[in-house]
Amino acid sequence: MSITTGWTRLLMVVSAAGCACAAYAIRAAMDGPIEQYSGAAFSGAIVYTIVLFIRPQISPLTAGIVAIAYCWLIEFAQLTPLPGALSQRSWFVRQLLGAQFDLTDVAWYPIGIIPLAAAHWYVRASRRTRTNPVAAESQSHSMD
Repeated sequence: MSITTGWTRLLMVVSAAGCACAAYAIRAAMDGPIEQYSGAAFSGAIVYTIVLFIRPQISPLTAGIVAIAYCWLIEFAQLTPLPGALSQRSWFVRQLLGAQFDLTDVAWYPIGIIPLAAAHWYVRASRRTRTNPVAAESQSHSMD
């Protein structure tokens, strides 16, 4: 495992913990749509960090697609009775699977994922520029 991979994984653990803390802080302080929508957005962000933890070298676009697809899969699975039944047995499972389908959540997952994918893209692009400024300069001229 390279140093970059190790640091990426550590950053993803810290990011996921920060997203979870923010989501629970909002839930404790507020009630209503902001609490619900931010929870879905932060859940999407946490899934994105898990994708990067598992595959640190993945592209931002691929990571975003995987994270959104996973979130939507879990949300649409809530149309079946299985997640609800499992969620009644365990608080932890309820946090992972949810309890009931909400179409609004489908829209809010990408809102939590897209900013992370954009930041991921920016970091990768700036790292490429620092490590190979000549190639980055020639690429920018070819785009003109």
